[in-house]
Amino acid sequence: MAVRMVSAPVRIADAATVRLLRPGDRVDVVAAERAQPPRVVAAGARVAEVPVAEQGGGDGGALVVLSVPRETARALVGAGAMTRLAVTLC
Repeated sequence: MAVRMVSAPVRIADAATVRLLRPGDRVDVVAAERAQPPRVVAAGARVAEVPVAEQGGGDGGALVVLSVPRETARALVGAGAMTRLAVTLC
């Protein structure tokens, strides 16, 4: 059975890192919590879009849209609500 991919907007804590990304890149998304070791939330996610940065607003970081399986999208939303997220290029 084919895995259904969805678009997942994700706020990455380091905006400068997001500026390095291009559509088609593959990234691992890592949740970094102070009291626990970092954990990979999404492995090998494809960058679908890197929206233009917001001007003078937002709560820090930068947005990136990833193409991931639905289950991974849920995990990203949960992790993003609780911790800071970072990416590493694959």
